[in-house]
Amino acid sequence: MDSWVIGMMLGVSVFLGSIAVVALMWAIKKGQFDDQEKFLNSALFDDVDELNDAARVEKKKKKAIDKKKEYRPE
Repeated sequence: MDSWVIGMMLGVSVFLGSIAVVALMWAIKKGQFDDQEKFLNSALFDDVDELNDAARVEKKKKKAIDKKKEYRPE
């Protein structure tokens, strides 16, 4: 492979990486990641069935972890 190909690939990679960094900085500056009320709204507008399902899933995870600890002595 010629060195100009490697140089061109390196240049394109640096260029695309700098575009990604600029886009990330722009998004942070414009507040794209500032969603402070997301969890409050999700708790207010969740259905009771969805909350019960989430609680059941957490219980199953805990039981699976406890069962795994029983089989593996430490």
